[in-house]
Amino acid sequence: MSVQVKKVAGWSAVLLFSMTAVILVAQWMRTIPEVAIFISNYRGSTPLPEGAPVGFPAWLGWQHFLNFFFLLFVIRTGWIIRSKKRPPAFWTPTKFRLNKNTPAQRMGLYHWFHIQMDFLWVLNGVIFIVMLFVTGQWMRIVPTSWDVFPNAASAALQYASLRWPLENAWVNYNSLQVLAYFVTVFIAAPIAIKTGLRLSPLWPKQGWLHRIFPENVARKLHVIVLFYFFIFIVAHVTLVFTTGALRNLNMMFAANDRTSWLGAGMFGLSVVVMVAGWFLMRPSILKPLAAFSGKVQG
Repeated sequence: MSVQVKKVAGWSAVLLFSMTAVILVAQWMRTIPEVAIFISNYRGSTPLPEGAPVGFPAWLGWQHFLNFFFLLFVIRTGWIIRSKKRPPAFWTPTKFRLNKNTPAQRMGLYHWFHIQMDFLWVLNGVIFIVMLFVTGQWMRIVPTSWDVFPNAASAALQYASLRWPLENAWVNYNSLQVLAYFVTVFIAAPIAIKTGLRLSPLWPKQGWLHRIFPENVARKLHVIVLFYFFIFIVAHVTLVFTTGALRNLNMMFAANDRTSWLGAGMFGLSVVVMVAGWFLMRPSILKPLAAFSGKVQG
């Protein structure tokens, strides 16, 4: 057995043990009278503001897919860059340079692709936020009451004990979902953008901007937010499939509250597209694309 396989087996065993411990502790806690009263008082969600929209509009479906698609490649290329393996090729800009008076800085092919996916992900995110506030959907993911915190704790305990909180996401997310989506959209994403920009060749190599935001701090924050997105995606996908897959997929991809297979089919098609993109992300394809905006060597 190789060292890598042993590490995977070891971490899998630790994860399984930890999850089992969390479930058992949560189930035990629910037998405590005070905890039962707490859950009875805080069911897991707070009322939405008056005038909040009901349901998911169609634009949210394609936004969801595009966000997942771009983020998948942001995470994958970020992990490749972090591995510090020698790039299969290098890209040097020859067009669209911000400062033509300084020497062009070359970067690895995967670093170039990482920046392209970052740009598309940010553009998609800007459109998403604009649509949130134009349509009033922001009221579904922005906390409007301090009760969101005890309700989120209650929902987390209910999830951990494998007795799902009563919810109707078509009308209102539970408080744990609200906090998770709020942190992802309005905190984690801006941190990822800011730190990514700091680590990119676009950031000044000298001057006050360089001094007030040290590169080592940006790098650590960027890695932390990378793992946050990974954990969020795993938890999000897991709960989608364990709390009513057909209905959840219909809400997310088909903009309806039924339990037909339409949403599942659309989700399956999106997975095929993402898998195809995953396998197409190879040097033989990335090199010609990179050559449109610069010189590729290697």
